[in-house]
Amino acid sequence: MSADMKNAPVAPGAARCPGTNWQDLLDTDSRPVPDCLRNESYTFRGSKPLAASRYTDVDFYKAELARMWPNVWQFAAREEDLPDPGDSIIYDNAGRTFVLVRQPDRSVRAFHNVCLHRGRKLRDEDGKLGQMRCPFHGFTWHCDGSLKHIPNRWDFPHLKDEEMKLPEAQVATWAGYIFIRENHEGPTLEEFLAPLPEHFKRWRHEECTTAIWVGKLVPANWKVTAEAFMEAWHALITHPQLLPFTGDANTSYNTYGDNINVAFTPFGVMSPHVDPKGRTQQWIVDEFVKYNGRSADNIEASESGPSDFKVQVPDGETARAALATSLRAAYTKMFGHDHSQATDAELLDAFTYNVFPNFAPWGGYMPNIVYRWRPWKGPDECLMEVRILVRQPPGTKLTQGPKMKFLTKEQKWTDAPELGVLGHVFEQDMENLPEIQEGLHASKNGLVQLGNYQEIRVRQFHDTLDKYLAR
Repeated sequence: MSADMKNAPVAPGAARCPGTNWQDLLDTDSRPVPDCLRNESYTFRGSKPLAASRYTDVDFYKAELARMWPNVWQFAAREEDLPDPGDSIIYDNAGRTFVLVRQPDRSVRAFHNVCLHRGRKLRDEDGKLGQMRCPFHGFTWHCDGSLKHIPNRWDFPHLKDEEMKLPEAQVATWAGYIFIRENHEGPTLEEFLAPLPEHFKRWRHEECTTAIWVGKLVPANWKVTAEAFMEAWHALITHPQLLPFTGDANTSYNTYGDNINVAFTPFGVMSPHVDPKGRTQQWIVDEFVKYNGRSADNIEASESGPSDFKVQVPDGETARAALATSLRAAYTKMFGHDHSQATDAELLDAFTYNVFPNFAPWGGYMPNIVYRWRPWKGPDECLMEVRILVRQPPGTKLTQGPKMKFLTKEQKWTDAPELGVLGHVFEQDMENLPEIQEGLHASKNGLVQLGNYQEIRVRQFHDTLDKYLAR
């Protein structure tokens, strides 16, 4: 290669971390790799900074409430949250409150959770419903939203039954997830999610159930919090204990249309930032067992706990291959599903998908993390939720999932011991988020700068948000 070629400028967005990349790792996989992992989808979106006010300004926050939230599909519940007819769950977000009710035909309907008399919330908590009766004066509706009873009806001759039906949001389902949309115009859920359903065909989240659900109030904007989970390279400083087995800078970032993006972050390999001198493949495995929170720690159905999860790397084999072999057998035993065709990547790696605006289901075959972020009381705080999904054994009946454990701003993720070592990882993120929010308020130049590649998911997110705000 000539000196001129070596010194040639790299096109914007084309730079990548030197050394082993995602495609190189897939080339070593012990199983055929599906196209959704192979096919890269990156588009350079410019390098202009974002305004810090997008995260702090009250008027910007109000514009989101008015123009964006009513027009997007929102993940509101999982099927196991309301398994039987009459079960209900409340979903509050962005200035609206809804009650989702399982109907006798097993469909789900979502009603605005507001009495049409004086405006009290109809329901204060989840639970079994025979009717929806307002605790204030007793106006009552059937579970299909039709009016059942008006007390002192003689005083309301002006109210017609057909005009007193509870307003409904649109409902659609995919892979065990229940979505609602306040306004009924716009793309179908399938159109909104594409190509996510095609990617997840192999991972079958409809066969999963919620094992753990924890939510915590965070003193930071919902976008600040969500964006902390849109890139892997912050592990270098924020999560140094993960570097021995996490290819943070080897991550492949992909965007699809307006609504879907993903980061494929490899595990079972050393970070490019770790000096490999004197480090063995067994050392990588041992660090993975200590600090990875998804492979064994959070599976109560397993006969073994994290202290029993041992993997010995055979001579001449990589840590990545040894871990995949062990997990392939372990997950088959734990959940009763055949994992023989699962790739090493699908068993090991972090496939952190994002669905605009606030839903992040992880792909792959291990116990799957699902994130959701909801704005709270103004632009400076939000509710971050973490679910852990596990695969149900074949032929088992869908059972009620756990209620969300609610943590206040003062509590820590580690106050939810069921999260295992994940709680410690999230606490490391919490050390940054309040300081980011304060820093954005105090910023002298009022600008946020983004990397062209590693933060492309953040860039796509704001491009899509702008399309809604411009309506």
